[in-house]
Amino acid sequence: MSVEKINTLVIGAGQAGIAMSEHLSQMDVPHVVLERSRIAERWRSERWDSLVANGPAWHDRFPGLKFEGVDPEAFPPKERVADYFEDYARMLNAPIRTGVNVTKVVHNEGRPGFTVTTSEGVFEADNVVAATGPFQRPRYPNIIPESSGIHQLHSSSYKNPGQLPEGAVLVVGAGASGTQIAEELRQSGKKVYLSIGEHYRPPRSYRGRDYVWWLGALGLWDEVKITPKKQHVAFAVSGYEGGRTVDFRRLAQMGVNLVGITKSWNEGVLEFRDGLTKNIAEGDEAYFDVLREADAYIEQNGLSFPPEPEAWELLPDPDCLKQPVLSLNVEEAGITTVLWATGFEFDYSWLQVNAFDNNGQPFHKRGISAESGIYFLGLPNLVNRASSFIYGVWHDAKYIADHIVIQNGYMNYEKP
Repeated sequence: MSVEKINTLVIGAGQAGIAMSEHLSQMDVPHVVLERSRIAERWRSERWDSLVANGPAWHDRFPGLKFEGVDPEAFPPKERVADYFEDYARMLNAPIRTGVNVTKVVHNEGRPGFTVTTSEGVFEADNVVAATGPFQRPRYPNIIPESSGIHQLHSSSYKNPGQLPEGAVLVVGAGASGTQIAEELRQSGKKVYLSIGEHYRPPRSYRGRDYVWWLGALGLWDEVKITPKKQHVAFAVSGYEGGRTVDFRRLAQMGVNLVGITKSWNEGVLEFRDGLTKNIAEGDEAYFDVLREADAYIEQNGLSFPPEPEAWELLPDPDCLKQPVLSLNVEEAGITTVLWATGFEFDYSWLQVNAFDNNGQPFHKRGISAESGIYFLGLPNLVNRASSFIYGVWHDAKYIADHIVIQNGYMNYEKP
């Protein structure tokens, strides 16, 4: 069996893998990018039809290419984002091989490097970059039994309202995905319940600047000037319908029924945790924190941004917030579908190396793993909060490429 040898093998041709390829090419590092399907496949087939980028086109891109034909302040739809990455890969002439599934990576015995087994043959690589991103395996709690008769699906399998059976829908999860899907379902005429837990709810824009601008101006991308926020809470921000601040009271006015965290199932009755009002209040406070910091920044720097007093006003609390529902009989409520917008978990079963902690999570510093020659890219908070965004992953990739060049220098050193 022939073995193809390469210095660096990049696994995944989404935003992380393409960014990695650009920097490796600029540093003359021989490499190949392997992609199990098409370039940016998750943008095309593993998200709902109306998904748009979470940031405006002027910001959520790589430095080397603008979104042609897209208003810089607009939020590009998912197909346009996928096309962008295909265009970028073509511009780079990136060495991407599609339709190649990586099944195993192991360290070579008694010598440096790794043996990589794929659906298209075997590689030997000095370095392997896992650029498969954070959205690998759908995660949802095992609460409702299959015997319930309820149609259950994860947000990664949802496409549009017409896909769902007749009846009401419970959307579990109030981050960017859950809130957008709940609103879309309600606009389609469905009765919708939205299960809300802890969340971070920033303004979409304030005083003429999008939130991504404020993240940069206030140092929030790097999180060096703020009190650390709670980990693992839903990030409620969206570019849906041109970009609006996520507002649960507005959703309630539209007819979306707000409930707390989905806790349990008991013979046809869904039970929810108390704490909905508290979680909404904490989300409001996070929102106002950004407004306060933005106002202080404007005053400190003498900027003439237009005032926006209406941003400080909250809609009246709906009845579902004043008197939260703690249980629902699904038959009486007419709920036929539960849509789990509860995020994803990692799947590195193919990466059989010493690069993980005792909990099976990637063990790394800025993407440099505990196993020399293994790197991670595109994960949340790899370096900072920008790391899993288009804007941030490009800069993280540059750091990793530089480290690969340095390590290659050590390995190639010959004492004179």
